Amino acid sequence: MSESLSITASTVDPGLLQLPWSTGLADWPSSHIVALPKGISRHLVRFANLSGRVVAIKETTEEMARREYDMLGNLDRLDAPCVDRVAVIAGRTDASGRPLPAALVTAHLRFSLPYRALFTQVLRPHTATRLVDALAVLLVRLHNVGFYWGDVSLSNTLFRRDAGAFAAYLVDAETGELHGNRLTPGQRAHDLDIARINIAGEIMDLEAGGRLEGGVDAVAIADGLVSSYHSLWGALTDKESFAVDESWRITERVHRLNALGFDIGEMSIRAASDGTKVSIQPKVVDAGHHQRRLLRLTGLDVEENQARRLLNDLDEFRARVSRLGADEEMVAHEWLTRVFEPIVMAIPWDLRAKLEPAEVFHQVLEHRWYMSQARGRSVPLAEVVSSYIDDVLRHRRDEATVMGPPTDTMSLPTVSDADAPETGEVPTTDTDAVDWRDLV
Repeated sequence: MSESLSITASTVDPGLLQLPWSTGLADWPSSHIVALPKGISRHLVRFANLSGRVVAIKETTEEMARREYDMLGNLDRLDAPCVDRVAVIAGRTDASGRPLPAALVTAHLRFSLPYRALFTQVLRPHTATRLVDALAVLLVRLHNVGFYWGDVSLSNTLFRRDAGAFAAYLVDAETGELHGNRLTPGQRAHDLDIARINIAGEIMDLEAGGRLEGGVDAVAIADGLVSSYHSLWGALTDKESFAVDESWRITERVHRLNALGFDIGEMSIRAASDGTKVSIQPKVVDAGHHQRRLLRLTGLDVEENQARRLLNDLDEFRARVSRLGADEEMVAHEWLTRVFEPIVMAIPWDLRAKLEPAEVFHQVLEHRWYMSQARGRSVPLAEVVSSYIDDVLRHRRDEATVMGPPTDTMSLPTVSDADAPETGEVPTTDTDAVDWRDLV
């Protein structure tokens, strides 16, 4: 190891010292590299094994690495959805003493994939819409804390399944700027323009490679992000006026934001000088309304839509067992031990890397609904779980991080034949018999 090597980290993992920093990242031995699909990047990015976990390593300049490291730390403190920073490695030299690029190390987000790895052969219209809707929510959350991205794209985002939808995470913050107050309309509009152009280009690139299903309009999908963004931003920030005897509208506004997954931390309320009108405007809005409630009741830390679905099942359980007057925390514990945990524990060990537990639970509920519809009667949960495991889950590819065997980093090339094997993605099983609901 070079004597000039410098490691910046909030908590230094001793395993960092064992990585071959004196070798250019492109030439790292396969014993250190983990096979995972990666998105398109202007820098060289590879995944490595670090003390039993996977990290992403990006070679860049020292200035850019430190800037992005600091930015990710600030975003984390603001509870913005982004990857976790690990370290900056500077002062690298090779065996001959020649300088090597600095490296930014970030933690790989489990059960997340770049957008190109979220579909097996072609991108369908509904999937494209769900992806840009998730990106719109991410962009609203980032703008709400004063972050200007500067390079909004599907490629700079990681996606996790979220109860039939997707949750998006920022993965590349090197062009971002964090402002103390909310962004100006011009800054937000510029980010949206960048997003629209980049997304249209990315989807057209898929079309050129034969990986776009007929009927997907790249420009319409990109425009959809802008529309979705404006709709959500307006719901969070618009001023609303009403008659003084319509105070119930305040509660209605709060409930509407809760339904979108947001809590109001502070609200501005002003009465007109003549006392006939009242105006309200949310000032501090925090995402994760359902996540926080589920975490408080059960200790489960999941995505927002998953939390919403689990809470719905919890409420149904409460009604079924006639515990409407019982303590909410007590009923939640009973639901956790009698319903959620038995389903999760029923998944065989060799299938637990397929999906995270909350997504498995959501899909089991979906599977039960379809089975009951097909048979015209309620199907016992034990039978549903067995059917789901054998008919659906076994046919899915793993979406958790797979630590071995060590091999080279995989990229995701564009192919011209949609039916050709995709050597750049996580290996998949034959999907001919897979339930259509579980194909993206």
